[in-house]
Amino acid sequence: MKKISTILIDMYGVILEESKGKFIPYTFKYFDSAEHERLKRQFKEEQLFTRAGLGEFTSDEFLSMLGYENPQYHMRDYIENYLTLDKGFVPFAEKYYKQYEFVLLSNDVSQWSSYITEYYQLNKYFSDKIVSGDVRCRKPEKRIYELTLDRMGRAPEECLFIDNSVKNLEVAAELGIQPVLFNRDNEEYGGTIVNSFAELECILEEFGSYA
Repeated sequence: MKKISTILIDMYGVILEESKGKFIPYTFKYFDSAEHERLKRQFKEEQLFTRAGLGEFTSDEFLSMLGYENPQYHMRDYIENYLTLDKGFVPFAEKYYKQYEFVLLSNDVSQWSSYITEYYQLNKYFSDKIVSGDVRCRKPEKRIYELTLDRMGRAPEECLFIDNSVKNLEVAAELGIQPVLFNRDNEEYGGTIVNSFAELECILEEFGSYA
């Protein structure tokens, strides 16, 4: 087994405590109940949120389509007040980001991902950021992992992938990437599981990846 050189890490459910975010509840709470059927169609049938996360719309376009009159304000309000940075991430990143390549691998609207990493001052930790809204594909599509490996110039076995979704990890593992479940949602998984960044430090030892 090659030594781990690169840590691929998910945003929602790993770096951020909210595994699925709270944007849909945020939207239903903001709009009058008379608008809820329209919003359900836009989220479920028209798949606006998913499509925004694939780069079909900018954040402003997406939020305007939902009916928000001040999309910039609501993007900031949602990110700053409804999402929570895991307190363990920054100490973990400070300790290891110069020793390993940290790569963000996230399904997200491009502008949201950029705002999150800037707002929490996380950009210095990442050598690259692979965001679905930028690359027009999303986990668990095999293509996003192949693109990531190609962009990083890394063999799969050199990469440790931290995600809170078993499905995402299973596809990555098929390519030879070393998977670790950050078990935010108490999922069943037969592979390696951690519940905190402190536990993730121990996993690095197990993979023999200390320089």
